Amino acid sequence: MTVGPGVGIGTARADAESDASVIARSRDEPEVFAALFDRHADAVHRYAARRLGGEVADDLVAETFTTAFQQRHRYDPARGAGADARPWLFGIATNLVGRHRRAEARRFKAMARIPAPADHDEPMTDRAADRVVARAVRRELAAALAALPARHRDALLLVAWGDLSYGEAAQALGVPVGTVRSRLHRARSQLREALGGSDPTALREVSDHE
Repeated sequence: MTVGPGVGIGTARADAESDASVIARSRDEPEVFAALFDRHADAVHRYAARRLGGEVADDLVAETFTTAFQQRHRYDPARGAGADARPWLFGIATNLVGRHRRAEARRFKAMARIPAPADHDEPMTDRAADRVVARAVRRELAAALAALPARHRDALLLVAWGDLSYGEAAQALGVPVGTVRSRLHRARSQLREALGGSDPTALREVSDHE
């Protein structure tokens, strides 16, 4: 993936520094910002690709780091961002995903329509049966995700697909932790209902179908 903020290669010193230190130093030495891209671009890309698909994710990652580079002077670890820039970067990425709400909804609805394999596709071994069940769960989950309010979906997917803690998700969204907990509770309740009472942590099993 050849996207980035258009800065040079990070130095060995930057590789050993915290995210906050790299960002602070990049204000005077813009080229070291590339170290932040090297550390976090893959994670941001995985998150974006699961929500919007690989092709859109490439552009979104580029825009995320371009925006972060342009806003690096506003990054303030003292306001809760801390040494780890992931919440800040995922917050930018999530805001950008918001510009593609219709595309995301179409993507999940398309996933929900993927047909189950016919019985004659392969012998019904235990492994084949597991795949049929997994596909059915993915379809149900995709439909449920499409039906979630955007703010609830953002909170849920930052935790489930961005691997952020509740506190980090709150930083990413710019809301109190209690708000994240409330949104997650409502989102999981809606998913659990859609799955007939199944554990919505199966959300992690939803995968791309390109």
